[in-house]
Amino acid sequence: MVMFVVYVLRSTSNQQLYVGFTEDFKERLKTHNDGRVISTKAHRPWKPIFLECYIEKGDALRRELYLKTTAGKRALKLMLRETLE
Repeated sequence: MVMFVVYVLRSTSNQQLYVGFTEDFKERLKTHNDGRVISTKAHRPWKPIFLECYIEKGDALRRELYLKTTAGKRALKLMLRETLE
């Protein structure tokens, strides 16, 4: 069964957050840390701080889009307040 993953990465260099979606999280994290993703290349290395798995791709994409909104970012900061301290 294919699982779709919505993830949040945190830059260890400047604490920036990145929200993404993938079908292969392990490989996707490697591409971020190898500098093969333009939007995250300058802020390496990245570590995962939040993952959600979905069975349906549409559900995962909808969640990713929500987490990228102002309300979604606010919700993430509330959920992860101890991690982000």
